[in-house]
Amino acid sequence: MKRLSIGMRLTLWYLAIFLLAEFVFGAGMWLILRKNLYDIADATLEGQAADLQRFLEARKNLSPSQLQPELSEDYKIERSADYLQISEAGVSIYRSRFLGQHPLPNFSLDQLREPRYQVRKLGTQPFRIMSQKMEIGGRVFIVQVAATLDEEMETLDSFRKYLLMFAPLLLLAASGVGYWLSRKALAPVDALARTARTISGHNLSSRLEPLHTGDELQRLSDTLNDMLARIESAFLRITEFTADASHELRTPIALIHTEAELALRRSRNEPEYREALQHILQEAERTAKLIEELLALARTDSGSEALDLRPMNMLATVRDSAAKWKQVAALRSLQFEERSEARPLTVMGDENALRRVVDILLDNAFKYTPPPGKVIVSAVEKNGHVAVRIEDTGIGIAPEDQSRIFERFYRVDKARSRAFGGAGLGLAIAQWIVQLHKGSITVKSELGRGSVFDVYIPATPSAVETDSSLPKPHAKP
Repeated sequence: MKRLSIGMRLTLWYLAIFLLAEFVFGAGMWLILRKNLYDIADATLEGQAADLQRFLEARKNLSPSQLQPELSEDYKIERSADYLQISEAGVSIYRSRFLGQHPLPNFSLDQLREPRYQVRKLGTQPFRIMSQKMEIGGRVFIVQVAATLDEEMETLDSFRKYLLMFAPLLLLAASGVGYWLSRKALAPVDALARTARTISGHNLSSRLEPLHTGDELQRLSDTLNDMLARIESAFLRITEFTADASHELRTPIALIHTEAELALRRSRNEPEYREALQHILQEAERTAKLIEELLALARTDSGSEALDLRPMNMLATVRDSAAKWKQVAALRSLQFEERSEARPLTVMGDENALRRVVDILLDNAFKYTPPPGKVIVSAVEKNGHVAVRIEDTGIGIAPEDQSRIFERFYRVDKARSRAFGGAGLGLAIAQWIVQLHKGSITVKSELGRGSVFDVYIPATPSAVETDSSLPKPHAKP
């Protein structure tokens, strides 16, 4: 079953609420009108009762038998149209002709502590009846006065007829207004929907028409445009990532293919074959490293790369990495120095991941520091963080490139050429790891004077003040 549109549902809800309001208003006005008409009739009856009380007070010494002819004579001459019934001690003193044919119900004195009002139908006519007791000169009379409600009922019937006549017309007009209002209110939504249907992967730069209504629809439009901007940014990153990854993979594969083709084109001696195979192995190793980095980034983007966070000594991790890079420094004729505190530096982290960050930064430092340059690594506690710093005296990074070196596949023209064997992914992976540890990584550099990378990881209280098992700081080479 097809669901009704929001506009139609709003119209139906509007009609239902309007119909309910119409019913409540009509019923309320009818009850108020009836009460006012009854009040007018009651005032008339009270006036008649007051006249009767004055009449009885003037004749309070008359016995019931003497009072009866007085009442009959007076009401026949002056109030022949009144509806009156009087009794004393259960004995009827006077009853008008009409009430003689249609007697009123009798009440006891206990039932008439307060005047009682009723609406009864006597014969074919509706009447308003007031029953009350009158104490006059030690005597108690039960007086019942009635008045016809023909005019009041006619007024109520006319009011009800007009309500039933105009209510459908108002409901019809309300339905038209409600439908128009719903269409007008939802017109911006239709415009947003039409624009959204035209947006695809080929025109993600398009945006929904901005609204200036200052209401929820404007917030919806702004939110959707922000979402489109994020989607466009993510789509562009994926596109660039795919293009860069394809380019980076195509180059080593082409070199392997070319080297193998040249080696097979003619017979060669063993040294020449070994040289060709070494070139192929070197490119294969570069390709494997690139694929590993691409897989790491893919797991990062998908959220499937989870870290095993636990308390760890960051100082020990830095020292372990520095010990491995000492041999590299000796082979490249570089000075290498470690400067660290002699106490544990505890962080909540993944040891393998943080060791990878240190290795990436040291790898960059050694690559872009020509001999006889110097590389310094240090780890200290600073302002509630464990600060790991890698300094070098290498070729440096231009100011315009420093803000982009953490982008994927971004390589500075001089410092990140293929001759160094990098694909521009290391720093991007390092930044991702540091951010997962709720830390930060910064760079300061000057061309020709070297670079300084600082990594800050939130520190945790050390469980042990001293640890004799920690290796002593390495001496300067």
